[in-house]
Amino acid sequence: MADRTGYKLKSKQVENLAKPGTYEDGNGLRLVISKTGRKSWVFRYQLNGKRREMGLGKYPARSLENARNDAEDARRQISAGIDPIDAANAERAAKEAAAITEAAKKITFDSVAADYIAAHRPGWKNAKHAQQWKNTLNTYASPFIGKLSPGDITTEHVLKVLQPIWTGKPETASRVRNRIELVLDAAKARRLREGENPARWRGHLDKLLPKREKVQAVKHHAALPWSELPSFMVKLKKLDKVTFKAMQMTILTACRTSEVLGATWGEVDLEARVWTVPAERMKMRKEHRVPLSDALVELLEQLPRYDDNQHLFPGMRSGKPLSNMAMLMGLRHIKRTDLTMHGFRSTFRDWAGECTPHPRDVCEQALAHSLGNAVEAAYRRGDLFEKRRALMDDWAHYITTAPTEKVIQGNFSKNPG
Repeated sequence: MADRTGYKLKSKQVENLAKPGTYEDGNGLRLVISKTGRKSWVFRYQLNGKRREMGLGKYPARSLENARNDAEDARRQISAGIDPIDAANAERAAKEAAAITEAAKKITFDSVAADYIAAHRPGWKNAKHAQQWKNTLNTYASPFIGKLSPGDITTEHVLKVLQPIWTGKPETASRVRNRIELVLDAAKARRLREGENPARWRGHLDKLLPKREKVQAVKHHAALPWSELPSFMVKLKKLDKVTFKAMQMTILTACRTSEVLGATWGEVDLEARVWTVPAERMKMRKEHRVPLSDALVELLEQLPRYDDNQHLFPGMRSGKPLSNMAMLMGLRHIKRTDLTMHGFRSTFRDWAGECTPHPRDVCEQALAHSLGNAVEAAYRRGDLFEKRRALMDDWAHYITTAPTEKVIQGNFSKNPG
């Protein structure tokens, strides 16, 4: 573009100037050459009685023509009563905020949780605390909010995490809620989210969920805390009746009582170390393979076999298994009317979720639970058998280890996931 009226400098002149000083181009635009020879464009103006200088960039990155165009844009803003420096700062701040927002969307709840655990691990006295944090969040929170940006997590998301376990596992649910709240607080401190914490209890979730002490009495299936199970198993092993053998197998396999009571020798392959429960005896009507741990193989090898009854745990009537009341009566016999056999499945799930690194899908598959997601189920053709074998080996090791050894987590395999 040709030099405009009112301007003084020429393009060639600007290129050749080298002496330090200020060279006016006119209309408030000037070229400033520093003592080091650096050339910069400066626009001087006055607005509301206040004089200001606005940098327009360095030469030759910004040519004379570029500088004049910028100066003209600034003058148009001044004519409209807009301070060009303030406008430029506001635009820059908006771009930075947009960049931060865009970057925050790429950071997930799972990654913030991992950072939180890593940051606080040195301050936790118990080394197992960090693993329990990781396991509970992976088991209960991650399936619903793990891949979401912290800034996108709402109260509805948090409720989807908590509602399935709030009445059945109030203590676990309370810990999960608290840990979600702390992770989201950390996200806010890192400017990854704004506004109220959707996992906050007082004045927020307490309006949507019953208080923990109100739901503790709601027990669908009374469960023994996993920390007490090794001692419980010691007592069971001392009792020789077939009922208590069946109770041991139920706990070792985390299966339903009906599945254990209906088990026959034709379903068990001790050499391959697998018990295959046919679909017609499964709640989900799908064949379920159960890996046999060392402890379970030892128990099965001790069981007597009868020609007229192929059940592992035969009842009084020929060809029939133990009564479905047998194990309940067994609990009464040892004065544990506070428990149910089905509750040991919850004990297993709590232990696996809180004390092991085994993935959620593996734990749920061990319980023969539905995946719950039709798309995921369609693509999940296998039954994770070998991974479940590692899980059940760890479970058996934990519950059959003498309590005096104070084993908490079991002898985990190196690659459970």
